Amino acid sequence: MLVLVAGLVAFLYLRPQTNIDGPALHEVTTLKLADFNAIKVEFPTQAPTTFEKIDGFWRMTAPYKARADQISVQRILSIIAAKTKDKFSATDKEKFGLNNPQLRLKLSGAAGIEEFIFGTFNTVTDEQYVAYKDSVYLLSGGYAEAATTQAIEMVDKSPLAQPEAKQIAGFDYAHLEQWEDIGLQVDIVEGNWKTNAPKAKITQNELNEWLDFSWKQAQAKQVELYTPDRKITYPSFKIKLKDGTKVHFDKIQESPDLLLARPEEGLLYHFANDVGFTMLNPPLNIN
Repeated sequence: MLVLVAGLVAFLYLRPQTNIDGPALHEVTTLKLADFNAIKVEFPTQAPTTFEKIDGFWRMTAPYKARADQISVQRILSIIAAKTKDKFSATDKEKFGLNNPQLRLKLSGAAGIEEFIFGTFNTVTDEQYVAYKDSVYLLSGGYAEAATTQAIEMVDKSPLAQPEAKQIAGFDYAHLEQWEDIGLQVDIVEGNWKTNAPKAKITQNELNEWLDFSWKQAQAKQVELYTPDRKITYPSFKIKLKDGTKVHFDKIQESPDLLLARPEEGLLYHFANDVGFTMLNPPLNIN
């Protein structure tokens, strides 16, 4: 039996290999993500959406000025790595719907501007004709979909910017109703959690997990634009950062969803009620 198995293995290893290569794939570009620091998505009948890379992170600069969802921007940029078996000359623009494009994507960097022009869809494959330089490529409609996502959906849904989340040094919950009596402060001092709550029985691991899941990884269900009403005073709290600055949030609503506003950013974050409760109530084990 062992001889039979060994012979079969040798046959499979030594037999001539069948050529299973598919059709050659064309790379749309040889560009790299690091080549670009600005993006402009142009539409035929609406204002463009633009992004700029600042201190290593993408920010939306139009139609809103806000932190951008980094993954959404990377999806837009992913066209530079696209491959396809279908490549055509760009001499007949009307044939591919490029004379009246549905979308123009302009990527800017130190070397200049790279432009991608999106034409019509192929009715057979449901793929889209996209022109780059002197060629037209048949690509997945996902590239256009990424670029045409509603602008508000491409705003970062994290209440804290990534550099802020890495700098958290404590929480001032003294102006929330449930913590006003004790003026709750929860701080990280020399790597350990401390609190002024007299009956608290804190566990370092519990608070570390709470910080990680409730704040560092927090993602709102929805983000919308927000204009502060200076005539109204809302319950509020502050997140302390290691550099001495504080991030202020107003609690606009607690139920059915928690609505947290960052007035200086002009944004309102929606969180599910259970998630929101945990965000505003650290595990202090107060009896």
